[in-house]
Amino acid sequence: MSSSVESLLAAAVGGVGGSTRPGQVEMALAVARAVDTEEHLLVQAGTGTGKSLAYLVPAVEHAQRVGKPAVVATATLALQGQIVDRDMPRLADALTPHLRRRPTYAIVKGRRNYVCKHKIEGGFPDDEDGLFDVGEADAQAGWLGKEVVRVREWAAETESGDRDELVPGVSEKAWRQVSVSAQECLGSKCPMVAECFVELSREAAKDVDVIVTNHSFMAIDAFEGRPMLPDHDVLVIDEAHELVDRVTSTVTDELAPGGVRAAAKRARKFAESSEVLDDLATDLEAVLEEAPEGRLATGIPDALAAVLGRCRDVARSLLTEMKPPKGEQVDGTRQVALVAVEEVHDTAARMLEEHELDVIWVSRDLRRGPLLRVAPMSVAMRMRERIFGAGATDADESVRDRTVVLTSATLELGGTFDAVAGTLGLRGPGAPEWTGLDVGSPFDYAQQGIAYVAEHLPAPGRDGLAPQTLDEIEALVRAAGGRTLGLFSSMRAAKEATEAMRERLGDDVAVLCQGEEMIGTLVREFAREPRTILFGTLTLWQGVDVPGSSCQLVLIDRIPFPRPDDPLSSARTQEIARRGGNGFMAVSATHAALRLAQGAGRLIRRGDDRGVVAFLDHRMIKARYAGFLQRSLPPFWPTTDRDLVLGALRRLDQVAPPPQPVAEPARRGMTGRASAPVADPGPADGARTAVVRGEGWSAQDDDELRDGVDLGLPLTELAESLDRDEGAVAARAETLGLVVPPRG
Repeated sequence: MSSSVESLLAAAVGGVGGSTRPGQVEMALAVARAVDTEEHLLVQAGTGTGKSLAYLVPAVEHAQRVGKPAVVATATLALQGQIVDRDMPRLADALTPHLRRRPTYAIVKGRRNYVCKHKIEGGFPDDEDGLFDVGEADAQAGWLGKEVVRVREWAAETESGDRDELVPGVSEKAWRQVSVSAQECLGSKCPMVAECFVELSREAAKDVDVIVTNHSFMAIDAFEGRPMLPDHDVLVIDEAHELVDRVTSTVTDELAPGGVRAAAKRARKFAESSEVLDDLATDLEAVLEEAPEGRLATGIPDALAAVLGRCRDVARSLLTEMKPPKGEQVDGTRQVALVAVEEVHDTAARMLEEHELDVIWVSRDLRRGPLLRVAPMSVAMRMRERIFGAGATDADESVRDRTVVLTSATLELGGTFDAVAGTLGLRGPGAPEWTGLDVGSPFDYAQQGIAYVAEHLPAPGRDGLAPQTLDEIEALVRAAGGRTLGLFSSMRAAKEATEAMRERLGDDVAVLCQGEEMIGTLVREFAREPRTILFGTLTLWQGVDVPGSSCQLVLIDRIPFPRPDDPLSSARTQEIARRGGNGFMAVSATHAALRLAQGAGRLIRRGDDRGVVAFLDHRMIKARYAGFLQRSLPPFWPTTDRDLVLGALRRLDQVAPPPQPVAEPARRGMTGRASAPVADPGPADGARTAVVRGEGWSAQDDDELRDGVDLGLPLTELAESLDRDEGAVAARAETLGLVVPPRG
């Protein structure tokens, strides 16, 4: 088996124009071994390892051998797109001669990601959530109406119905006018089920070798008793450092006065007693307004418990009253109303149970007012059972016999897997067997990047960015000539820095800020134009992959600890301390280390990338926990010398090559596959893609060769154009799968 996987990996690497990387080979063999032994595997694979191929090759081999798909779950849309647009098409081309058939693949997303044809056609005519019915959108002159009209026009021509294909995007409010949640969907009773984008995509995904999805969809499939993925015995979780947060979000519920009112409003058409629920929304609001913000650590107060009890009971009665008359089908409007009322009932009931692992807290939203939220303090035991299969019942045999591979560039924190493994349910009595492996990175971080700590700056405060910090940001950005990704611990800080830099830099540098456009659009604009900086918060810390000269400076404003008043973090910290552990190190420092490692990892994406990660928080070297944070980062060359760093950035700006090509979003078919080949931005392991007959072969050479072949140039003219030996050109073309006419 190992020799088979190793030879397949060699074919795949050759097919994509890459070179052998020891860490990639080690990882692929470890994945194949884990699948054979049914033992779970944690793999830390640094940027540039080529981890996607390292797990896709053994996954494809296993899927074809046993006749079951392998599921790959990622955290970010960017990685999903990379797998289905770049990795799998090229891997399929390379492996087809070595397998019994061509590898197949599909992308599967949650229902909200697709346009609903029934809703587009007016199937939910009394949708109270929108400003108007979809069918009346043409008559609206406002921006929302125009956005909905544009989506309707796009829906008539798209093959996939996938929101990510719509560029430029539309607002969340507009998208909700044309999509439905899984609960709101009419399912098999929908009159347009045969044309449903979701159903067609899932049907197409049943018989493929590799299914690509996201953490949240995988979590819903695992935890909510609504199986949406076909039977599989291999699950690969990429970007696994994000899994616990995504799972926690999936099983978090909230009860808001506005949501209760909306449920009552939707129910009005079908139940006369809906006014009682509307009155309860006012009662809930009054109680929450009086409650202090934060965790209800000593239990639910009597006044709040009384309102929750009435919400639960009234909602239960409404659900009975709202059922359609005997023999009548549930239509879209009734289904949406039923779902809204059921959510009120289930959430209120869950909160009243006051489960020992649930944390309940009051929060205040500037737009929505006071809210009541509930989330589990830990999802470790639930993940142990529902994802890793430890303790699963006989009915869960498919889960119990499944191999799970978790991989990320950041799974070891402070030099060990223990912290991450504990949050996943892989430590302690009853934990399943697993192996941890760090295959390193092919990059020479100490030669490629500088870790600069601005120790002269004042300590970060709660009153916004200090004037000295803004001066430092301006100096660094000017030295870098733009080319800056700014990662901030809050959206408030990101916006403050954006406004300040726009005023200070004027027309010299374009300043982009998260929230002003869809993330994908912002990142593409940042990658295309070097004299640009992009500021933002959480999404940018982990979802940006901009190799080349467009990103030569990464700014991190402060150590990203959880907020001191964060209910979940504080509850976890207190529980660990109660058991005799160090709550701060286990929760806050671990959270910060993970974010810092991910943020700093945005800098070096290729073997020829160079740049600086600038930490504007002197605690990175002065705090007692600084060593733990530093051990979690890539091993950059460290310094506190400001003049040295500014000089290095100026030199990098002066010699910077043109930015890397930027691929536009692809149109997709039912399986999520791109309708046309997606441009390859080049390999991740350096400027050289291969050595052919003793000569380095660059990404630009490959592009010129492809262009020449597309133009129909014969071998003699290609060799002359590239100033290469004909034999070398022919050999490289064969590796890339290009067919070249032999002579002119």
